[in-house]
Amino acid sequence: MNGTTALVEVKNLVKHYRLPRERLLEAAPVVRALQGVSFTLQAGRSLGVVGESGCGKSTLARLVMALEAPTAGSVTMAGRDLNALSATELRRARADFQMVFQDPFGSLDPRQSVGRIVAEPLEAQGGVPAVQQRTRAAEMLEAVGLRAADVAKYPHEFSGGQRQRIAIARALVTKPKLIVADEPVSALDVSVQAQVLNLMQDLQDTLGVTYLFISHDLAVVDLVCDEVIVLYQGRIVEQGDPDTLFRAAAHPYTRLLMSAVPQARPGARRATRIPIEPVAAPGGCSFAPRCAFRQDRCLAEPPALRAVGDGHRAACHEAERVLDALPA
Repeated sequence: MNGTTALVEVKNLVKHYRLPRERLLEAAPVVRALQGVSFTLQAGRSLGVVGESGCGKSTLARLVMALEAPTAGSVTMAGRDLNALSATELRRARADFQMVFQDPFGSLDPRQSVGRIVAEPLEAQGGVPAVQQRTRAAEMLEAVGLRAADVAKYPHEFSGGQRQRIAIARALVTKPKLIVADEPVSALDVSVQAQVLNLMQDLQDTLGVTYLFISHDLAVVDLVCDEVIVLYQGRIVEQGDPDTLFRAAAHPYTRLLMSAVPQARPGARRATRIPIEPVAAPGGCSFAPRCAFRQDRCLAEPPALRAVGDGHRAACHEAERVLDALPA
């Protein structure tokens, strides 16, 4: 695939959820899960999305997969606005984008054979004979390092890592252009994680598949992704390649995420810890209450996502000062 071709374009994506009313005469509370997220994912590349729980990562995955409709904004796949497609058109389009879920135990139906599980997307597409579905399922199992004969087995006969390989085979069976992987290795042992990640990279090299990789594990994203975006309260606060982002972070929130990563070397320096202080920031930067670098401007004016280096962007008024504070 051409690495300069835009496969996915997300523009000003907004998603609000209205919660049940707590009192009869009060307005229903609204959760603003995404607040104007925009990015472009090139064909054959990997984009990582990181952030703490509740920042909007999984909501973004569901919207890119067209499992939910956005409150505003658009998701364009290969030039087609997914939310403008009819139900029939969207069903056909799903052959181009598939998803790998977090839990390899819960995402596979224990009552179905592995062959039926892997072939399920082909069956949903329609028009593929049953014999061809079974043949294709066997091919995909071999592609992910399992045996063609495994089509007759059931999920309980496999380990966690093998089950995730089955889930990846299911995602690949329609020959998709994009795979959205939502925490695909977080439920696995560390040694098995490495095997699955290596498999995903090998499949990208051989098949040219594009990944949108959702994770809270910065080490995993650093290993497999070409570019990373950092989400905080539904907004992109920093964006760049992993080498730049994780070694010269320009946003205090990214520094906070880095400070939470366990250090294998006892003498290694950790990023500056950022205190949590009860300071309101109405109309200002959403991270200001937790920020050690905040100024009066941060409490009054929301920062725009701006360039702070070559291919490196951050939504921080004090980004240059944050960079200057990096340890030597």
